[in-house]
Order: sequence, then structure tokens, then C-alpha cells
Amino acid sequence: MDPLLSLLADTITAARASARDDLVARLESAATRLRDPRRRIVVAGHPAQGKSRFVNALLNQEICPVGDEKTTTIPLQLAYAPQPRAELVMDTAGSGEARVEFPIADLPSVDARSATGHTITRIDLYLPSDLLADGIVIIDTPGIGARAGSLAVLEMLSTADGVLMITDASTELTAPELSFLRQAHEFCPATAVLMTKTDLYPHWRQVVEANRDHLRTAHLDLPLLPVSALLRTHALRLQDAQLGAESGYGDLYQFLRAVAASDETASRRSVGREIAAAAEHLTLTLASELTALRDPTATITQLEAAKTKAQQLQRRTAAWQQTLTDGITDLASDVDHDLRERLRTISRTGEDWIDDHDPGRHWQAITEWLTGTVDTALGDNLLWSRARAETLAERVAEHFHELGAVELPTGFVQLENTHQSGTLADLEPDIGILSKVLVGMRGSYGGVLMVGLATTFAGLAMLNPISIGAGVLVGGKAYRDDKQSRLARRRAEAKTAVRRFIDDIAFHAAKDTKDRTHHIHRYLRDHYAAVAERSLRSISDSLAAAQDAANTHAADRAARVAILERRLTAIAR
Repeated sequence: MDPLLSLLADTITAARASARDDLVARLESAATRLRDPRRRIVVAGHPAQGKSRFVNALLNQEICPVGDEKTTTIPLQLAYAPQPRAELVMDTAGSGEARVEFPIADLPSVDARSATGHTITRIDLYLPSDLLADGIVIIDTPGIGARAGSLAVLEMLSTADGVLMITDASTELTAPELSFLRQAHEFCPATAVLMTKTDLYPHWRQVVEANRDHLRTAHLDLPLLPVSALLRTHALRLQDAQLGAESGYGDLYQFLRAVAASDETASRRSVGREIAAAAEHLTLTLASELTALRDPTATITQLEAAKTKAQQLQRRTAAWQQTLTDGITDLASDVDHDLRERLRTISRTGEDWIDDHDPGRHWQAITEWLTGTVDTALGDNLLWSRARAETLAERVAEHFHELGAVELPTGFVQLENTHQSGTLADLEPDIGILSKVLVGMRGSYGGVLMVGLATTFAGLAMLNPISIGAGVLVGGKAYRDDKQSRLARRRAEAKTAVRRFIDDIAFHAAKDTKDRTHHIHRYLRDHYAAVAERSLRSISDSLAAAQDAANTHAADRAARVAILERRLTAIAR
């Protein structure tokens, strides 16, 4: 990147010479991004799939908590530093981020709520690792389907350079995993599926082939990499190259190298566009002055043309702002309607299923289905809003087509997730065997007594085969009626619980979508306002330069022309 940084430095020097502080700020920001070679790799997956053990093997350090009852509940960001240290990043409710350093040994005991009462948004770990020193930043995320849901993970992907979706080799890819892969691939094309724990399951090769079929059926052209953290750990400890090859981490490193190479290419293109745009702005002012100096008779015509162009740009500013305002209004309405429609569909489907089944027997399955389906719906709504926002950005950019190609904003549909995935309330448990017997006996008592009294007139005893049979019939009917009543009550409770769950999700998700829409509005407004301001500044400067050139004495024209020619040659080069 050194030649590109040198080119940026030359462009910054030219912008400073023209007193274009606005261009200097953008170019310096591009240089800062270029000097940061780090690539963000997000590790995601359902709980108990081996994410933390995979990260430990990748870094060759026992840093992430691993165990049957241990799981990642807070996003964990691992970056390079010569000396290990750990920091809590906390949300201070509008005051920005607050960082508190803590001992790495206390990592397993860190909870989502800090001692100060602030919510911990993530944990930053800095470790001396060769992989991290190469510019890789690993982000270990909470399990999909856990309390945080998949939406919080998806929203991390808007700024990710690569995604590693973890699934173990015990079973094939599930429908929720395929849904998450589809959404993750739309956010970040550099996505790979890692099948862990191949050392535990002898049939892992058949699972790999089945998963490839699932990916083809879902139209997901993603690399599928079987890996074993255990073999990787043994290979590093024993320095065994064959074990290292069998662990599958070699293919993983090839994927990471491909991610780094593609990201470098994208960085070069982005910086190239910044340099080209700055050169156009600088050339406009210098060329206007040079033309006026070379041909004083054309100065008046040039001044009129510059004034007309400035007036057109002012009118265009009002037009793009109106397009943006109208587009944001439509976007907010459509996104909210889409969200409500998705949640209403889920609620209707759940209630229809409850009407046909006993929710008491399948409540755990209903809970898993509902939380997974809601997470998928929220993710699809986020993707849809992102696509609509990008379309709106393109529509606004059309107002600037006369100024040349305008770079579209990127990564502006991102917002920290604030909603919490709700949990369904437990249903009242069904009565036990003894209670069911008592219900039948209580119902049979009336039948025995009524028929028994009637048969006494025929000279029979109170308890006789007829009265006992009648008691059995009446008791059976009472038991069935009680069973139907309890089933109807459970269904009503289940529907109420589902509606309450959907309502809670809709309440928080609606706030998220509104905040996201406001964020998109502000970002696009600031982006295109800066484009309009730079263009207007360039036209105003060219107008002022032409006016100054008209007032320049003939003796000074030759020297000024030589200076302008040199600067234009340098900018063009």
C-alpha cells in the first residue's frame, strides 16, 4: 500500500495548496483507512457447535471459555497487541462508549451487566498472536437462537470482511442455519461454512456431502470447510504436519488470505475513486483560472457559464433533498408494514398449529420454532430495509449525474441491536395421574348414587353391576369433558402467550426500525450534502479564480500561467 499512500500524500498536498480543507479531510480519512490493514472476521453459529474451541485452536491460545455449560454471551473481539490485556466496552446511554480494563483471568465470570450498571456491548481482548499480528481481527459472537437472537449477529456483518458460520459434524445443516447463511451471505459475500468436530464423528464425510447438497438447493455458493480444533491443537503441540493437514485449517487459511486479497483490491478501488474525485475538483478551479489567463476575451463568457452552473446546483440541492425526504417517509412506512406483516403471519401460523395440537406436549418445540422464525423474520426485514435504502441512495445520486460519477455511500445500514428476544411464559402443567383418577371418581359418584338409588326399588343393593356401570360411564364422560376443558384452557393460554411474545418483539423491533431509518436519513443527508457542498465549493472557487484572472496584470499572467500548468500537470499525473 506504500505507493498508494504516497499518491494520497501528493493529492493531499495539492488540495492544501488550493486551500480545499474539505478535500483534505476526505483524503486524510482515506489514508487512515488504508493504513489500517485489519480484516474483521465474524465467527457465528448456534450454541454448543464449538465456536470458542475453534477460536482457541485458531489462535493457539486457551482464551475463550469452553465447556458444556459455558457459552459466549457477550461479543468478544480479539485483536493484536504486544502485551495481553482486556477491556469492557460499555454503553453509557448516549454518552458514547466507556472502556474499563479488567484482568483476563476474570473473563469467564463477566456478565452482560457491569458493576456500574451499564450494559456491556462487547469485550475487547488484545493478544500477542501471529495471526492477529497479520491484521486479522476475530469476533466471537453469542450463539444464534440464544437470548441475543440472530439479528444482533447479523448487524455486526455490515462492517465485516468475512464470516465463518460454525456447525458441527454431528448433523446436517438445519433450516434456521440455512436461513442465517442466506442472510449473512447478503450482508457479507465472503462467507464460509465450517464443519467442526470432525474428530468425533466417523460419518462426517457423508454429512459434508449432504450439506453441499443443502447449499446447492438453497442456491448458496459457499465454501464448506471441515475442520477439527482438537487435531489442530495436537498438531501445534507435536509439530506434526500431517495432523495439521488433517485438521483442515490449511483450507481455512487459504480462505482468510482470499478475504484479505479481495479487501485490499476493494480498498485500492475506493481510494482510487477518492483521488480521482479530488483531482476533478482541483482541476475545475485551476483550469478555469488558466483559461481566463490565456484568453482574457473569453472571461466574461466563462463567468456567465460558472454562475449558471452554480445556480443549477443550488436548484438541484433542493430537488435531491425533496427526493430524500419523500424516500425516507416511504421507507419508514414500508419497513414498518413489512415487519408487522411478517410477525402477524408468524402469529397466525402459530395459533393455527395450536388449534390442531396439544400445546402442553409440544411447548418446548413451539418455543424453539417461534424464536427461530421471529429471528429470521427480523433479519429478512433488516435485509429488505437495507436493499430499499440502497435503492434510495441511487435515486438521490441521479440528481448529481451532471457533476460526474458520484460515489454511493456504503455500510450505512447498521445500528446496534436494542431489542431483546423474548421468552414464552410456561404453560400450566397438566394434572397428574392421581388427579385424573380423582376427576373420574368424582364424576362417577353421581352416576353410582343416582342409578343405585333407582335400583333399590327393584330390591337391588346400592352397589350393583348396573350402578357401577353407570358410574363408569358417567365418570368417563366427566373425565373426557374435563380433559377437553383443560385442553381448551391450555390452547387459550398458549395463544395468549404467543400474542404477548409477538407483541413484545414488535414493540422493541419497531423502535429498532425507526432508529435505523433515522440513522439512514442522517447518513444519506450528510453524505449528499457533503457532495453538493464540495461541488458548489469547486464551482465557486472556479468563478472566483476566473474573476481574479480577469483582473491580473499582463506582466503577471505568464508567471501565473506557468504555475498553473505545473500544478495541473501534477494533478493529472
